Amino acid sequence: MYSDADGEALLRAAFPDVAANDVEPGWEDRWRDFHHPVRIGELWVGPPWETPPVGAVPVVIDPGRAFGTGAHATTRLCLELLLAERRGSVLDVGCGSGVLAIAAAKLGFAPVTALDDDPVAVEVAARNADVNGVRIELVLSDATASRLPAADLAVANIALAPLRELAGHLDCARAVTSGYLESDELALPGFRRLRRLAAEGWAADLHERK
Repeated sequence: MYSDADGEALLRAAFPDVAANDVEPGWEDRWRDFHHPVRIGELWVGPPWETPPVGAVPVVIDPGRAFGTGAHATTRLCLELLLAERRGSVLDVGCGSGVLAIAAAKLGFAPVTALDDDPVAVEVAARNADVNGVRIELVLSDATASRLPAADLAVANIALAPLRELAGHLDCARAVTSGYLESDELALPGFRRLRRLAAEGWAADLHERK
C-alpha cells in the first residue's frame, strides 16, 4: 500500500515488523506507461496525451478509475464486430469508461445509450463523451434488474456469468458480447450466434435474435 509518514507511523505502531520503501517521484501517473493507443480499422483509440494519425476516427479515452482503455483484446474484438454492423441505435451494457459507446457514436450509430451500475464508471464515461464531442445517454442502473432500453444493437463487454443473466432483459435484434475466454461457450438464450472473433485467448461473439 501507499502512505505518507503519518500513515507509516500508524502501521508501525500496529505492526512493528512492517517494511517500508520509498517510492519514486511520479508513481501516481505510472499507469500511463501502460496506456497505449490502438488502431482497429478506421478507429484510433488512445489517451488524451497521444496524437491520433491523420484520417483516423479518434476515440480519446482517459479511463480514470473505470475499466476500459481500448487496448484489451476483448474491447478490440467488440470494436471490430461493431465496425461491420449496420448503423442504428446502440445500447452499451456495462459501459465502463465508455469506449464502446463513444466509438459507436463516432461511427454514426444513434441514438447511443450507455449503462453501468458503478457511479464512477458513469461519471468517467460522461467526461469522455464530452471530450469526444458525442451525445450519449448515460444511465446508472443494474442491467439484470429490469428490462433494458430497446436498441437495434446491444454491446456488452462484461463477465460470462452476468451475460447469461442479461439475455432475458435485452430488447434488441443483435448483440455483441465479450469479456470471456476463447475456450468459453456463451449460448445467449433467445439468440443464435452468427460470428466469433478471437485474439490473445479471448473471444467476442455476434448474436442475432431467433
